[in-house]
Amino acid sequence: MKVVDFLKQKSEILAKHPFELKDWLSPSIRDYWIEFLNKAHVTGWVKAENIASNGESVPKTAAIEIHPEAAKLMEELLASLGEEIHVGSWLTVDQERINRFADVTDDHQWIHTDPERAELESPFKTTIAHGFLTLSLLSVLTDSVDPDNQKFPTAKMTVNYGLNQVRFPYPVKEGSRVRARTKIQSVTPIKRGLEIVQEISVEIEGCRRPGCVAESVVRLYF
Repeated sequence: MKVVDFLKQKSEILAKHPFELKDWLSPSIRDYWIEFLNKAHVTGWVKAENIASNGESVPKTAAIEIHPEAAKLMEELLASLGEEIHVGSWLTVDQERINRFADVTDDHQWIHTDPERAELESPFKTTIAHGFLTLSLLSVLTDSVDPDNQKFPTAKMTVNYGLNQVRFPYPVKEGSRVRARTKIQSVTPIKRGLEIVQEISVEIEGCRRPGCVAESVVRLYF
């Protein structure tokens, strides 16, 4: 039985016998369920009678009125789920940038800030960027801070809501060029807006493995 058919069957049962859905669904099935709800409710009123984006059950009386611009954007984004929607420009991570980040965070480990020692003792034979430096570059790498080229121009406000998970598969060596590649993972209606989960992968030029893979959560308000 396909996952969608399975969920449809369970939704009919749950409609007759409601209970705390979050106590029944496994995390993996919960993700499919949220995606199913997203695709099932694109415009108009979205009933939040099953499960919210955070996995908590929502009272049957709750409903979310979607702003017309939010509904239009949601439909566009749902059509591109899992597809690469943005590839940013290359950015060079040089020693000056690494040093400035070290000063801000008080993290002056030699693997980041001592090129001579790194050349002798590091397996990478050069200094490497802090993992959190790579992570902090996501905003500029995804063009999220360009006022003349907004990713979601119809939204009145965009809020960085956080990260679901972050990994640093390979270090970014000093002098490397990096760029971000973005995919939409899910779109969920919220009060006065949308919550969007994006998978962002930081590509290192000439390297097979990415420097960072993060699941970013943003909220748009209309």
